[in-house]
Amino acid sequence: MARTRRVETRARARVLQALYAWDLRGEQGLERVATQVWDDLAVSADERRIAGPLVRTLAASRAEIDAELAQVTTNWRLERLGAVERSVLRLAAAELTRGETPPRVVIQEAVRLAERYGSAQSARFVNGVVDALARRMGKLEGRPASRRVARP
Repeated sequence: MARTRRVETRARARVLQALYAWDLRGEQGLERVATQVWDDLAVSADERRIAGPLVRTLAASRAEIDAELAQVTTNWRLERLGAVERSVLRLAAAELTRGETPPRVVIQEAVRLAERYGSAQSARFVNGVVDALARRMGKLEGRPASRRVARP
């Protein structure tokens, strides 16, 4: 079980790396960029098996995912966020959309990625946004997140 979790955690990092590269490259297709990045990094088949569906979800539903994220951020259009934060938020939103991972795990993993590749401030921001998004999507118990999260 621990090995599976480690593979899942590494797969999320691989999705983040692909999203970051795609974000910086502009007009290239996400799936193509992901394949190039993963080939360059010699990403394992196990990691690709987990990361691939997340990339495909993002490639197919990016506009909807970005619209959902826009509903839970204040004064920060996605274009104004740093590439790391934007990529982590898109990854978490795709994982929530797929619904295969418990929402608390999605939040925890997104915070870890933001800390690792961004900063403590990034992690706090990501925590608030992904929690609000999960509530808005009805994935977490409690009152729906009608409040919008402001970037610190």
